[in-house]
Amino acid sequence: MATQRMYSFFLRRLHSLTGVLPIGAFLVEHFFTNSFAMFGPEVYNSKIEFFMGLPYILLIEIGLIWVPILFHGLYGMYIVCTGQVNAGSYCFMRNWMYLLQRISGAVALIFIVYHVYATRISGLLTGQHVTFEQVHQSLQNPLILAFYILGIVSASYHLGNGLFGFLITWGIAIGDKTQRAVSVFCGMVSVGMGVFGLAALRYFV
Repeated sequence: MATQRMYSFFLRRLHSLTGVLPIGAFLVEHFFTNSFAMFGPEVYNSKIEFFMGLPYILLIEIGLIWVPILFHGLYGMYIVCTGQVNAGSYCFMRNWMYLLQRISGAVALIFIVYHVYATRISGLLTGQHVTFEQVHQSLQNPLILAFYILGIVSASYHLGNGLFGFLITWGIAIGDKTQRAVSVFCGMVSVGMGVFGLAALRYFV
């Protein structure tokens, strides 16, 4: 039993850590790269060509992006399926935010799987990198556009609220006053990332 608790303790902290580094950092970088679409198709396509031309890019993606996302997503779904929701019994803001964290995590996972397949795996299969024109064309479908908006908002909220959980879990934010300040900051991170991501999406539309 003690070994099982230690195993769970380790996995939950690794889950919390991967949500911030490298996944959270990658999300910021991804939104930033997409923002180059504001300068037009040629500039955006040149940035994609640059990243895809980096040495060992596939190994970097697998080790620093795909594996952490796979672990974080699968263990997160395990937490969702085995945990207990108490938002209906205890109507405190943090309980509702925790419930939204679960929902946003599930939505973000589905969105990321679709996005990775549409923009990266399909490119590996065809030997062609994703282009501005391809993204623009796909977003002309209102359902796909709505799905992207939902995915960006979900991922942004999940990152900001997950950052709060990370700071609590790792003992960085201690005390009620500190935690209230951190909660406000993480809320600003969620809103800021949402605006950042949606602004980048707008340039493709």
